[in-house]
Order: sequence, then structure tokens, then C-alpha cells
Amino acid sequence: MDEAAVERAKERVERRTDAAALDAVLDRTRSQLEALAAAAESAAAHLPERVEHAVQDGLREQVLPVGRNLAEIRGLMNQVLRRLDALEGTALADRDARLDDLALLVDLISSGWQGVDTRLERLEGVVGRLEQGIEAHGGANVYRIEDRRPDAASGSS
Repeated sequence: MDEAAVERAKERVERRTDAAALDAVLDRTRSQLEALAAAAESAAAHLPERVEHAVQDGLREQVLPVGRNLAEIRGLMNQVLRRLDALEGTALADRDARLDDLALLVDLISSGWQGVDTRLERLEGVVGRLEQGIEAHGGANVYRIEDRRPDAASGSS
């Protein structure tokens, strides 16, 4: 036999061995890919439900305290609004009372000055009549107060 033929035979055997090993690797890869595809398909079918449940459970745990806090804040805000309304009502009532007091004070002052005006008119009338009487009689008699006192008659001046 020829050395070249032996070499060729060895190469063919090696190729077949390499081809057989490669075929075995390819078969294992195919089977593993099929198992992976089946697992991915199973996960894809159940994953949305699992994620949804996990998210809902996680959100419930996180959102419940936030919801309670919001409800408490809403209650406090309503209480603040009620108190502000009460304060506004009280302030308006106080303002109206002060305005009523001011109106009464203005009325009292006005009526007081009207009384003063009436008295001044009466006095002006009396003074006017006295002046007319003095002019009509030609003058007035003037008496000294010192002359009318009893101690003045003793002459202590």
C-alpha cells in the first residue's frame, strides 16, 4: 500500500471523527435549544401573570400607606377649610359689629352737635333780643358788683 493512500485514509477517518463529534455537538445544541425554547415559551405564558401579581402585591404594599397619608392630608385640609370658613364668618360678624358701632357713634356725635347748634341759635336769639332791647331803651344801666357787696360798703377799698 501506498503511503499516500494511508494518509488519505487517516484524513478521512479524522474527518469522519471530527464530523461525528461535530454532529454530536450539533445534536446536543439542538436538544438544548429545543429545551430552552420550551422553557421560554412556558415562561412567556406565565410570566405576565407572575409579574402582574408581583407588581400588584408590591404596589399594594407601597400604595396603601400613601393612600392612608393622602386620606389623612385630605381630612386635615377639610378641617383647615372649615376653620378658615369659621374665621371668615367671625371676621365678617366682627366687622359688621364695628360698622354698627361706628354708625351709632356718628349718630350720637351728629345729634350732640345738633343740640349744640340748637342751643347756640337760642342764645343768639336771646343776645339779639337783648341788643335790640338795649338799643330801644337808649342804653343800659351798669352797676358795679363791688358796690353791691355788703363788705364793700364798709370801705375797705
